[in-house]
Amino acid sequence: MTDTALHRMIRQQPDELDRIAGLDLAGQAAPLAAARRVILVGTGTSQHAAELGAMLLTQAGLDARWFPSATWARWSAGPQPGDALVVISHTGETAYAARARAGALARRVPLVSITGTGAGWPEAIQTVAHEEAETYTVSYTSALAVLARLAHHAGAAHGSAADLQRAAAQVREILADPGVGQVAMPARSLAIVGCGPWGVTAREAALKLREGAGMLAQGFDTERFLHGFAVPYTAADGVLLVQPDADPDGLTAAVGETAAQEGIPVASLSVTAGGLPPVLAQIPMTVRLQLLAERFAALRRRNPDTVITGAWADTGLWRLGGPAED
Repeated sequence: MTDTALHRMIRQQPDELDRIAGLDLAGQAAPLAAARRVILVGTGTSQHAAELGAMLLTQAGLDARWFPSATWARWSAGPQPGDALVVISHTGETAYAARARAGALARRVPLVSITGTGAGWPEAIQTVAHEEAETYTVSYTSALAVLARLAHHAGAAHGSAADLQRAAAQVREILADPGVGQVAMPARSLAIVGCGPWGVTAREAALKLREGAGMLAQGFDTERFLHGFAVPYTAADGVLLVQPDADPDGLTAAVGETAAQEGIPVASLSVTAGGLPPVLAQIPMTVRLQLLAERFAALRRRNPDTVITGAWADTGLWRLGGPAED
């Protein structure tokens, strides 16, 4: 299905990575570098960006922590003296992310926002135009690129312009040769399993499969999958290992071997490091998994561009939890 918006969005990514590589974000990084603690919040795909962003900022020597937007906005103790907040929302309309931002502005907490262009947040670092497909892809990798640049300006060894250019080059190679044909579409559901940052990418990939292909998929950190979550999986399902050779303890590969012994079909996807550190290696890996979602959507004859439909598309539902209107 090469006539979908998802197809176009996926293929925009290397050019956007190259563009973001050239951004000077030293000014926006300064309040993060000076903070006692940096809090990153986001919802859904943006939460996954917050998780990886916290890893990137930690590599700059910062105390960086991530929260789901709703947890931070409604159930946390809120910002403490010396905190800075990073809010990630592609549209600027995500209810609890908007509430978190509004709270930071009201309390004069140092704030860095990351949105798409035209989202209406004046202070935001703007990434890309509003995605044409509801299965978000380019906005995610662009947000990761911005977070990498912020971390580099704050003192991290990685996240340089050259690093992002290397990531863009790897993405171009993957677009030319997706390498996902060996992953069989399961009859029932797919478990995607990886260690460390690859576990975050596994959850992002599962979200893309659920949205784009309309199929049951779940992403897991390897240890979490082992501790009870693997129990219901049978030969009607599948297990997809993400970069199993990155696991320093061999647990991811061992989990795959065990699943195969139980009669569960097992496949794996990897990306050559190409000089990228583990967190930045998630960018090309994410694109490979996006291409898997695109492939499964075509096999299932699903429209990956319009995925929130029926009662789930009620605008009142999506506005719950947002900041009070003036």
